[in-house]
Amino acid sequence: MELLSLFFLLGLGVHWLNVRGQRQRTALLAEQLRPYQIEKHMEQLSSAYMRALGESDVSRQTQILQLQEQAEQQLVADFQNLAQAFAKLPAPVTRGFKIALPFVDQLSPKATFDMRKMLQTHAKGIEQAVDNRAGLPLKERAFRLMGEMFLMQHSCHWFCKSKTIASARMVARHQTRYEQALQAVSPETRQAYLAVIEA
Repeated sequence: MELLSLFFLLGLGVHWLNVRGQRQRTALLAEQLRPYQIEKHMEQLSSAYMRALGESDVSRQTQILQLQEQAEQQLVADFQNLAQAFAKLPAPVTRGFKIALPFVDQLSPKATFDMRKMLQTHAKGIEQAVDNRAGLPLKERAFRLMGEMFLMQHSCHWFCKSKTIASARMVARHQTRYEQALQAVSPETRQAYLAVIEA
C-alpha cells in the first residue's frame, strides 16, 4: 500500500512539473506571437483554400485563390519576423520536449528539439510555398501551403504541450493527420524539419 501511495505521489509530481513547464512554454510562445496576426491569416487562408479546392468551376477557383495574395504575403512577413525574434531567445527556454517528462532536457539534449530552428524551417517553407518556387499549379500550391501551415501549427502545439496533443488537435481542427501534413509540405521543408526533430 505504501508503495502504491509512493507511485501515486511520484506520478502527481511528474504531472505537476509537466503542466508547469507547458504553461511556461505556452506563455513564452504567446508573448512572441502577440505582435503578429499569424493565426488570423492562417484561418482566412485555410478557409479560402478549402473553399477553392472544393470548387468545380476552375475560373471561380482561380479567383478565390488569387484574392488571397495580400494575406499570404502578410503571413510570410509576420512569420519571418516571429522566427527572427524567437531566434534571439536563449537555448534553455526554446527547447521543445520530444518526450513529455520534466527535466528530460537536462538528462539528454537529444530528447528535445530547438524551436528556434523549427520556426526558421517553417518560415522558409511558407515563404517558398507562397512564392511558388516549385512552379505548382494554383490548386497544388494551395494544398502545399495548407500543409506548410498545418505542420507549423503542429510544431507550435508540440512545443507548448506534446506531440500527441499537437497531433490530436490537428485531426480535430483540420481533419488532417500528422503524417499527411508531413507529406504535403515541400521535400525541402520535410528534410529540414526531420533534421531538427532528429538532431
